[in-house]
Amino acid sequence: MLRSILKSKIHRARVTAVRIDYEGSLSIDEELMERADIVPFEKIEIYNISNGARFSTYAISANRGSGEVALNGAAARLGAIGDIIIIATFIMLDENSLKNHRPKLVFVDDKNRVIGDKN
Repeated sequence: MLRSILKSKIHRARVTAVRIDYEGSLSIDEELMERADIVPFEKIEIYNISNGARFSTYAISANRGSGEVALNGAAARLGAIGDIIIIATFIMLDENSLKNHRPKLVFVDDKNRVIGDKN
């Protein structure tokens, strides 16, 4: 049996831009993506702490060190600049792999700079 398990998350990121006229996705600072082991075009789940919206999309890279976390396309209707969100990814693991799995947890400040992580 396989279980869907948290692979990684970026906790309490702030939305820095909203672009309705974009093809879709969430732009994330490349450094944050690497720290959370998120690759371009990977499916991500978004949990908007500010308004309760929960949705999925895919990640695209924003400039390294920019702190950018931008809602693009349809996702732009589900948040506003300044909203606090959680960005999560999941993997499928068998029972034996569960024992040694630890998700990558990335914690950021109000400028989306890394203030701590657990891997």
